[in-house]
Parts: sequence; C-alpha cells; structure tokens
Amino acid sequence: MIKPDEIYKEYSDGIQFKTSIGNKGMFEQSKINERFYSGDQWHGAKCGTDRPLVRYNVIKRIGDYKISMIGSSPIAVNYSADGVPNTLELKDSISAMRDQAATTGATSITEDEIPESEEINLVMSALSDYYRVTSERLGFDEIRADALRNAYTSGTGIIYTYWDKNIRTGLYADAGRKKPIEGDICDEVIDIENVYFGDPNLDDVQKQPFIIIAQRKYVKDLKAEAKENGMSAENIELIGNDRDNGYMAGDRSELEPSDSKKATVLTRFWKEKGMVKACKVTKNAIVRNTWDLNIRLYPLAKFSWDKRKNSAYGESEVTYLIPNQIAINRMVTASVWAVMMMGMPIMLVNSDVVIDPVTNDPAQIITVNSQSDLNNAISYVVPPNFSPNFDNNITSLVSQTLSQAGANDAVLGDLNAENTSAIIAVREAATLPLQTMQNRYYKFCEDCARIWSEYWIMQYGKRALKVEDEKGTWYMPFDGDRYKDLIISTRVDVGASTLWSEAQSIRTLDNLFDRQIIDAIQYLQRIPKGIISDNTGLIKELKSANEMIAKQTAQNGLNQPTTQPEDNLDIESVLSSLPQEQQDKFKALPREQQQALVEQAAGGAQQ
Repeated sequence: MIKPDEIYKEYSDGIQFKTSIGNKGMFEQSKINERFYSGDQWHGAKCGTDRPLVRYNVIKRIGDYKISMIGSSPIAVNYSADGVPNTLELKDSISAMRDQAATTGATSITEDEIPESEEINLVMSALSDYYRVTSERLGFDEIRADALRNAYTSGTGIIYTYWDKNIRTGLYADAGRKKPIEGDICDEVIDIENVYFGDPNLDDVQKQPFIIIAQRKYVKDLKAEAKENGMSAENIELIGNDRDNGYMAGDRSELEPSDSKKATVLTRFWKEKGMVKACKVTKNAIVRNTWDLNIRLYPLAKFSWDKRKNSAYGESEVTYLIPNQIAINRMVTASVWAVMMMGMPIMLVNSDVVIDPVTNDPAQIITVNSQSDLNNAISYVVPPNFSPNFDNNITSLVSQTLSQAGANDAVLGDLNAENTSAIIAVREAATLPLQTMQNRYYKFCEDCARIWSEYWIMQYGKRALKVEDEKGTWYMPFDGDRYKDLIISTRVDVGASTLWSEAQSIRTLDNLFDRQIIDAIQYLQRIPKGIISDNTGLIKELKSANEMIAKQTAQNGLNQPTTQPEDNLDIESVLSSLPQEQQDKFKALPREQQQALVEQAAGGAQQ
C-alpha cells in the first residue's frame, strides 16, 4: 500500500540535499542564474532610481551562442535491432518493399510474407521515418531548445516523455472506422529543481533506485483525477491546497496567487522486475495508486551542461560568470555616470543672489538681486578628470570574459570577412572545445529517441505508422508485440547547421554541375531543402522530359554517338517532335541543360 508520508519524506530528503549544493544551494543559485541570463542583473541592489543602472549582458550572449552551436544542427535518428544483419543487399530489398508498401497500401507485414530479418529491418526503417513525424507533432526542436536553456542556467536539462491517453490519432482499429485508436506519447521539459533522484551521486538515470517529479497543480484537477482513478471519497477529501512553492524553479514561482488553490503533487517512478512502476500522491492523499507504465526505461532523459564527478546534477556555467558580469556592469555604469557628470555637472546656486528657482531650461529668465555680485550667482562643481584607461579596462574585461568562455569575435560574427579562410580557421578552433558537449547532447537526443521507441514497441500494439518520405505520406502496418524482445539501438545523424555550410553545399554542387560531373536531376536531388520551391515537382518534370526525349530520339533515328561534338546535335529536330507542353518546358531550360538532356537521351537510346 502506498504511503504518501513516506514518499513526502523522500521528497524532503531530496530538498535538503539540493539546498546543500554549492554556496547558496541549487534552488537559490538557479534563481540567481536565471535572473542574470534574463537581464535582471541589478536585482536587490540599493542604488536608487535617479541614476541609470547599465547592463552589458555577456552571460546571455555566451549562452545564446553556445546553445545555438550545440542544438541548432538538424538531427535524424536511425533505429536498428541488435543481432539482426542489415547488409547492402538487404537495404536494396527493403527499399523495394517500402516502395511496394507505399504504392499498394499493405495492411500487414509478417514473417510469413517475408524473412524475419527483412521484416525487422523494414520496421526499423519505418520507425526512423516515424521519428521525424513524431518530432514535428510534438514540436521537439523547441522542446530540445528549452532543455538546453535550462541546462545552461541551472546545470541540467530534463525531458519527460509520458503517455497521454486522450490524444486522437485519426486511426481506427476496424475497417468500419467505428473504433478509434487513441493515445500517444507527449514530451515536457521539467526543471531540474523539480526532479529528485533516489541516488544523487549516480549519474546514470536508468540505474536510479527511484525518481520523483514534483509539480504544482490545481486541487480541483487532482480531485477529478483521483476520482477517475477510483480513489475513495475520504481520500479525495484529503487533497487540499498548500503553499509549498518555495522549491519550484524561478523567482516567478513564488508569485503564485494566494487564491490559486494549488497543491504539490509527487509522481514517483521505480522499477520492479525490469518494468517501470509509478504512483502519484500529495502530502496527505493518494491521487493514483501504483500503476504499470508498461515500459522498461525510466521516461526521463538528462543532459548536463558541465558534469561533476559522483553527481547526478550538472553544473551551470552561469554561476562562475556572474562575478565578471557584476564587475562589467559596475564599471560600465560608473563610466556612464562620469560622462553625465562632465556633461551635466552639479549646479551651485547662491540663493542670496538668485531669487527664482533654477530649472535649467535654456529659455528660462532668472531674476537676481542687482546689488549682489552676479559672478558668484551660479557655479558648477568641476568633476575630476576621467582616465581613458578606465574604458580600456572595460573593453578588456568584456573581451577576456567572452574569449575565456569560448565566444570570441570570430564565432560571434564581429569580424569583417576580409580573409574568409583565416576566419573559418579561428572559428573552428574556438568551437572545437564544444565537441565534447555536443557529443553529450547527441547522446541525450539518442536517449529521448530510445524512450520513444520503447513506448512504440510496448504501448502501440497494432496500429499504422505514419511515414513521410520522397514518395509522399503513407502508412506502414505495425504490430509492436512482435518486437518486444528486440534490443533496439539508436544513432543520431547530424546535418549541416549554419548558413555557411548551406552556402558551401550549393557552391560545391554548382562546381560539379558546371564541370558536367552531375546532371540537372542529380543537382536538384542534392540541393538543400527550401532553396527551390516545389523541388520534387521540378525533378519529376525533368525526368518526364528525359523520357520523352529518349523516346522521340529513338523513333526518329537520332541515335548519335556520344562522342559527337555538341554543336552537331540537332536540338531543333528533337524539340519539334515533342508535344507542345514538353516543348515549353524544354525551351525554359538553359541551352547547356538542353544540350545535356539531348546527349543523355541519345546515349540512352543507343544503349
């Protein structure tokens, strides 16, 4: 029987451990880091309101640069089953089967129809494409970015994958479309302040004895959930609101309205006989008794910004940048104040001479006592000379802080691109130290993908997988129960992330095309997506034109040898033999492409 007080004791022990981390404890330090990253860098400083408090936010600039460098690369996930061969011959066979499934709309795939190894590899291939479909449905790019930002400010980013039974899939379990298939996975970014590991000295999430997630939810929703889960009326009445919001993430969590009627709910995960169990409780009541998640992996993936030995929690870079940030802000503010004092010095007014109050308005007429000395009526306090070395020190401190954090002028784009090769070399040298962090991030993405596949295999049962590829959108039949005993591996493939990489790809393709190493179709198939609208349609039109030219060339006896000079190829005769629609498309092509198509068609007809 679940005892809420025992789980709450584990939660309290986790809070006590986190408050002992560092000089200020995890909760307070994370709030400070988040404030500095957001720009609230004079929080609590009693400097008055009559002078500007300048901020030069190097912390955010460093963070945004590193977050973009680590997480901006598009990723694709490839699934494979350990112990199942996947040779080049099998890949060709699987490609043919995918074409057939996409064309005919197969309703089932079993080992009675194809060999087991081919069936498994075919399913793994479909899962790899289904990952992209699921990623788009969940907005996973934004989720990963939020987790990275959390890791930068608090040391650790957590993504929690859970099963939402209320998601509508648009699929049906019967041919009559009377039994809709509902339920699918969802992802949520959880602040590390709200995640408590059973062994805080163990870095591996899957080896934890238990994991607790703390959340703030409305009491009325918790009572409704408890009722849905079959809890007794007496137990439901024990669910009451509390003010236990001091250990949530961020300063704003403490601004929870007094009449919000929320309570802290704890979800505890643990493993029994290799399967993950869970329960949900408040301080005094059970919201949901023990249930089986029907998966073998904890549904949490963790990314640490900087790892510490014997610690499940990462270290934030912001913590050690704050002293530099404070020094920079103070120096810049002092410099601004000094300039203001020199441009608008303090005014001294002799009240015995000046009768009217002085407003400093240029058009003001001041009345004075004519019997007094006007030379002593108004004077100014002369500020001390301001050393130019002060500004040099500010510039040096900012530059050194950025450089030591791995964000120099080259990687931030603050250099004039006069020597491109040198800039690229400096940039690559500066980004090289991020490689180990990127590797941890890709491992984090693989962990998320592995958790997704666990849900698909264990929870989906029989349903079709939506696949989007060059053939369009189609559905692959899938029966998760057939693959529960497989050991599924994940591999992240990383694409080019920067505009420079994209430009380089286009430039390389241009050179290959100009040298006639590749033809127009090969060029269009390899150009980065989004550069040409309706790229697929253009490729189909070119292929259709190729086929038509080859057909007409064969019929007209234009089987010229491929060694014949280009000028002797009769383009006009080929053009005249084409239908009008094909002629218009052919004429729209550049002369070089027309000549290449005729040569290609002539060579094909000769063969």
